[in-house]
Amino acid sequence: MSGVVRVRLDLSYDGTEFSGWAKQAGGRRTVQGEIEDALRTVTRSATTYELTVAGRTDAGVHARGQVAHVDLPREVWAEHRPKLLKRLAGRLPKDVRVWALREAPEGFDARFSAIWRRYAYRVTDNPGGVDPLLRGHVLWHDWPLDVDAMNEAARGLLGEQDFAAYCKRREGATTIRTLQRLSLVRGDDGIITATVRADAFCHNMVRSLIGALLFVGDGHRTPGWPAKVLAAGVRDSAVHVVRPHGLTLEEVGYPADELLAARSVEARNKRTLPSAGCC
Repeated sequence: MSGVVRVRLDLSYDGTEFSGWAKQAGGRRTVQGEIEDALRTVTRSATTYELTVAGRTDAGVHARGQVAHVDLPREVWAEHRPKLLKRLAGRLPKDVRVWALREAPEGFDARFSAIWRRYAYRVTDNPGGVDPLLRGHVLWHDWPLDVDAMNEAARGLLGEQDFAAYCKRREGATTIRTLQRLSLVRGDDGIITATVRADAFCHNMVRSLIGALLFVGDGHRTPGWPAKVLAAGVRDSAVHVVRPHGLTLEEVGYPADELLAARSVEARNKRTLPSAGCC
């Protein structure tokens, strides 16, 4: 029997005061650092148990449905399991919450077992600005936005594509992703919510896609322009990375338990697009 138990954590946070998810040098405040510190304290452990997360979020980005896992010694889990959730609630700062702790099924990996991540980006074009109570979660765009034109543009970006034009490149990392959904709806309150779902995202991808769609929505570009940028495969200076505070990780999807291990292996393979031909 293994000496550790893999525990799944479901959590949320307001990213306003965080320098992103991942621990950083220099003492910057991060979500990972806060949870790991709290976990070490409430279990009275000398060891820091490191978290693995479904999707690392940047500074200022929020999460409602984030998922992580941690491997705890079996004896630590057995001793603290009954009261661990409540003790974490008492120890964590108020801008991060762990909502559920449970032993993960065999083969589960919070990052590599995921089959999709769903984000929402919220923006308003209200001439008066953003409701003060929502200012940390909604972007103000000071031009009227045509949601139908934005949705037309979004349809040209769906599917498995190389999103190099919308990503900040990282050495050795692929920019090929499958964009499963990109759609926008204006609510009764005037707030436009963009739903963005993909198997995975590369750095700055969601905020760059929204930046391109905003240019279409306010009439500065045609609905066909974002797809042309995508096909060019290089960063376009006209594509702005919008501010992070409008972005929230809403949900992470996983396959059935018996498929978790296979998905974890598959997700580690570096993807390439099918060749169009020899020449």
